[in-house]
Amino acid sequence: MSSQDNSIPDDIAALNFEDALSALEAIVKDLESGQVSLEDSIEIYTRGNLLRRHCDNKLKDATARIEKITKGADGSLSVSELDGG
Repeated sequence: MSSQDNSIPDDIAALNFEDALSALEAIVKDLESGQVSLEDSIEIYTRGNLLRRHCDNKLKDATARIEKITKGADGSLSVSELDGG
């Protein structure tokens, strides 16, 4: 398990956002096809949920790192966190 989030396996935690999203999209496609057995559906749904959580964590991390650069009246620049709303 990953040290960052003990409930997300290392193989998923190692994925970048784009690869995790691609894997999640493939799972959704498989589930929507209706061609997957019930047992396999449960297994891949569980993996899909882990991928979704990983993608959500990646997006939250990226949002937290976004900063807003503002220019003061005197021309000076300042950096502040971007408002979440």
